[in-house]
Amino acid sequence: MVDVLDNKRAATRFRILVQIAERQPAVSQGEIAEEVGVTSQAVSEYIRELVDDGLVEKEGRSRYRVTNEGVDWLFRAADDVRRFANHVTGDVLGAMNEAAYIATDDIEEGETVSLFVEDGLLHAKSGDEGPATGVATTDAEAGTDVGVTSFEGVMDLEPGSVTVVQVPTVRSGGSRAIDPEFVSEHCENADLVVATGVEAVIACRRAEIEPVVTFAAGDVAADGAERGLHVTALATTDEVGRVTDTLRDANVSYEVLEG
Repeated sequence: MVDVLDNKRAATRFRILVQIAERQPAVSQGEIAEEVGVTSQAVSEYIRELVDDGLVEKEGRSRYRVTNEGVDWLFRAADDVRRFANHVTGDVLGAMNEAAYIATDDIEEGETVSLFVEDGLLHAKSGDEGPATGVATTDAEAGTDVGVTSFEGVMDLEPGSVTVVQVPTVRSGGSRAIDPEFVSEHCENADLVVATGVEAVIACRRAEIEPVVTFAAGDVAADGAERGLHVTALATTDEVGRVTDTLRDANVSYEVLEG
């Protein structure tokens, strides 16, 4: 394994070889020195070593080319850098990320908490009996927000679904063309009701239902379903395609009903 992060010399050697690969065959040692942050004399010495090691070949004055062996070395070195970067972003920084949860009971800073989703919102409770846990970064009373970090495990979350109720446009009768009882039937058990289009909004109100949002219905429905909610989205005929396109792009399960 080529560990280019082991020491400064190995890292500089890697950077100079990358610079040669980018600039070949006409290589300006001065430009490389400026880019890497070393002297031109140092670049000359590094290049001489790379040539001796068979990673670079000299084709003439100030003309160099990375050999096949040099390309293989760069690939191995780049893999090392990539693995290290993944470790930093995934293992180190991932554990340091802090997110806000709703405390279901009184929680003290430093306490291990179990994490779960309820009504589409993140919740935390004292204890480590859940499949997903974290560590509280703040004190919190029940019902308030608490910071959580050092996440482990995966939260249990059953994906939700979306029922799209198609409402005729005003040219075809509008909200009056759909039975309010039909609307109520498909909204009463929904965790979330959204609507897009004037006719759809009025159809909701005729059924004595106030949608949570009256625009960007597809985005909100998709987000809700991804959080485990069952959503009813009323959309006028000319808006249905936009809603279903958004749901399909988000890989959310849905069905379309006509009133």
